[in-house]
Amino acid sequence: MSAAPDSAKPTRTFHFISGLPRSGSTLLAAILRQNPRFHAGMTSPIADIMGVVVAEMSSKNDFSHAISDEARVSVMRGLVENFYAAQSGAEVVFDTSRLWCSRMQMLDTLFPRAKVIACVRQLPWVLDSMERLVRQQPVTVSKVFRFDTNTTVYSRAQALADPRGMVGFSFQAIKDAFYGQYASGHLMLLTYETLTKDPEVALRKLYDFIGEPWFEHDFDSVEYGASEFDSRVGMPGLHTVRSKVEAPERKPILPLEIFNRFVSESFWLDSKNNVSGVPVV
Repeated sequence: MSAAPDSAKPTRTFHFISGLPRSGSTLLAAILRQNPRFHAGMTSPIADIMGVVVAEMSSKNDFSHAISDEARVSVMRGLVENFYAAQSGAEVVFDTSRLWCSRMQMLDTLFPRAKVIACVRQLPWVLDSMERLVRQQPVTVSKVFRFDTNTTVYSRAQALADPRGMVGFSFQAIKDAFYGQYASGHLMLLTYETLTKDPEVALRKLYDFIGEPWFEHDFDSVEYGASEFDSRVGMPGLHTVRSKVEAPERKPILPLEIFNRFVSESFWLDSKNNVSGVPVV
């Protein structure tokens, strides 16, 4: 009996969620997973695993001369596909990691049709949100700050905004993607402000961007949580999603000198910067 042609095999589409922490990526995943055709979740380990594998297939390994670029591509694509093999019912898979914006060229090579949705939020409010989480846990310490107990709001903001920090790295990765050669047609910036104030507008733009038929989402009943992971990193609530999608009304708790230092960093708000025509919602 002859094997079925490749065209008979079910196809699966992969897209990638990236962006700044505390900017709605978990909320977005929680909304998307309401669609029975979609699979989405909080940050997965696959991007980190791929980084290790890339290094091990490089000249770091004495046998790298025996690994062709074709083999590297096959291995890397297989990591993503096999990681989600158990999600057999999902036609569209969204993987989330802050690393994806720094790997646009790799994604273009592995999944040329894939889209990257980068969740963004005005930087001072990202730092403010992180500081709120810290203050909710006065008798513990977070892995985010390398378990350092001798910190202040100033040193925490500096550590987060450092190019190697949780916020600084992802911010530079978004800029790398936004100004890079793979932005056009592959990258979309989804602002936290639109997602929380008008989620249907945000999601309709996203559906158009990825070329999928619209699904009626329930924005008043969204559920998601990752309490075990959040506890492990010492930041309970980091990935908790409220049931109803709505914009929080609050005053900043950061000192104004820190808050104001980052006010002008939202480069996506200036259309003159958008030379690649990246959709900004």
